[in-house]
Amino acid sequence: MPQQLTLSSLPLFPLNTVLFPDGELALHVFEVRYLDMVRKCHQAGAPFGVVALSSGSEVRKAGAPQEQLYATGTLASITELQSPQPGLINLRCKGGDRFQITQQRLLNHGLWIADVLILPADQQVSVPPELLVCSELLANALQSLRERTPENAVHITPTAGQLNDCAWVSNRWCELLPMPVELKQRLMTLDNPIARLELVSDVLEKTGISR
Repeated sequence: MPQQLTLSSLPLFPLNTVLFPDGELALHVFEVRYLDMVRKCHQAGAPFGVVALSSGSEVRKAGAPQEQLYATGTLASITELQSPQPGLINLRCKGGDRFQITQQRLLNHGLWIADVLILPADQQVSVPPELLVCSELLANALQSLRERTPENAVHITPTAGQLNDCAWVSNRWCELLPMPVELKQRLMTLDNPIARLELVSDVLEKTGISR
């Protein structure tokens, strides 16, 4: 059995959203606890961890209860960093491996760090015939986004291989669909990409998107 990869003192960025592997994420960073962290990660070419909040706020407020984090998150690699003015950094990140938090600590200045176990990547499984409609609808949705928002710097043009991969198709739908964070978190942590796509198919049907 291959040895499992672990990371120590991984800086965390808790958000009211879920980052999926291969997903794109734009962030506007202005809190002191994150400004230095993202600069150091960018300079070192190192990832940070994106974790969803189970309770609490993204922005720290005096007297507010401490944030509560889900135990599974996703590594984020910085692909673009801009600082249009002092005290503000705009980031674009790409989702990498999922991880499980084994120990977490809150530093004095409010930054969370954690020791994590890197989880196995989703197996590449072809989309079964009964779920191919999910791939077709996703291709149409992404094409529509490219046409309606040409000014958006993040556009996905899927390959045939990606549209035939259960994990890739289900992950992109999870990002697009207006689902509660709790549901997105549950879908992200599933280790069976076919089961994830089946659940996505149910959501598409319930929302009237699926024909």
